[in-house]
Amino acid sequence: MEYRIEHDSLGEVKVPADKYWAAQTERSHENFPIGVGIETMPREITHAFGILKKAAAIANNGLKPEKMTDEKLDAISKACDEVISGSLNDHFPLVVWQTGSGTQSNMNANEVIANRANEIAGKKLCHPNDDINMSQSSNDTFPTAMHISAVLILEDKLIPAAQKLIDTFKKLEDENQGIVKSGRTHLQDAVPISFSQEISGWRTSLERDIELIKLALEPLRELALGGTAVGTGLNAPKGFDVKVAEEISKLSGKKFITAGNKFHALTSKDEIVFAHGAIKAMAADMMKIANDVRWLASGPRVGLGEITIPSNEPGSSIMPGKVNPTQCEAVTMVAVQVMGNDVAVGMAASQGNFELNVFMPVAAYNFLQSARLLSEAIVSFNDRCVVGIKADKEKMHNNLHNSLMLVTALNPYIGYENAAKTSHLAFEENISLKEACVKLGFMTPEEFDKVFHPEEMI
Repeated sequence: MEYRIEHDSLGEVKVPADKYWAAQTERSHENFPIGVGIETMPREITHAFGILKKAAAIANNGLKPEKMTDEKLDAISKACDEVISGSLNDHFPLVVWQTGSGTQSNMNANEVIANRANEIAGKKLCHPNDDINMSQSSNDTFPTAMHISAVLILEDKLIPAAQKLIDTFKKLEDENQGIVKSGRTHLQDAVPISFSQEISGWRTSLERDIELIKLALEPLRELALGGTAVGTGLNAPKGFDVKVAEEISKLSGKKFITAGNKFHALTSKDEIVFAHGAIKAMAADMMKIANDVRWLASGPRVGLGEITIPSNEPGSSIMPGKVNPTQCEAVTMVAVQVMGNDVAVGMAASQGNFELNVFMPVAAYNFLQSARLLSEAIVSFNDRCVVGIKADKEKMHNNLHNSLMLVTALNPYIGYENAAKTSHLAFEENISLKEACVKLGFMTPEEFDKVFHPEEMI
């Protein structure tokens, strides 16, 4: 491998000749051999840095054109566009496990953009710190990148994924109108419910989760950029914070504003904690929905078997013909991961000392992993399982009419205690509710038939 010599305030460093990064990125690459190639800084953060660095250059060009010249802006903008597109991803090698402020990832962006901008310009035009990092600090750029990436992944990935599943549930509700089945509470028989009503509970849970995520999005729209090192805005021109938020909004197509209090924006991660809580709420609902589906599909002969789901792959290396609810299992495992990530995000947010939180990379990593995994799990669950759900009407009918909790319909006529006696006798002697009720003398067969209509109990 060929190398070139770069330097920083600590001296000279050998850097791979074919990479745009420079000395500070290389030092981090060498000093943090933790999770290399596996736990790289999320590409959503890299993408966000491309947006915010271009926005900063545009803002600086308007506020201090003598330093951020049109020539520099043109070269920087073109380099940032390549970062945004992902074509320079190979030049962002740093792992999550680095400095807690994300300084090295900020410098990675500064160095890559500067060197690529210089290549575009055909001369040494831009300096990583003086030009790409102009009016900024790692302490305000990294939290800004966190908020940009969070808004983008929630609006563009997680919400659409959940909405796709909601739409499938709506279709299933329409297809299953009029099918009555046994309800279940505490994993025990309960009074009847229609299958469409059961599905509507799943749908509404996700609709509420989207509402919660949208509430959590609003605080994430506030950006720390302009606070620089400790929140005072040192070395940033007046109006930079407002201008750069406007430019980020234009470039991202999302609404962003400058944070009202930069001291809070640098040290507190409460917005990330709150938003991840909404992600966790969706994960909890997905855990419940996936469990319901695999319980209802259990069998095929000695389980509940009230629905069938697609057979996607063989389920056993020893039992021929076995098929398992694998999409449900994937969803539930992702839900567990999200719940674990929520602990990490909360712990990281609690570790801000004085003017800066220094657990930002791990908070960003877990937040983005949760949103990404949950989005992809929901889409896979929808496409490979939910769209193929079919009700077994005969099994639902048989289970319904075999349920002892239908006795609840008799409460108004024979009272709670007599109804309980009827249920117990039917269970103990393995006879029907009608037979038990008549045997106990609470009703005649004709009276029972007149008031006992399970399909009307929903």
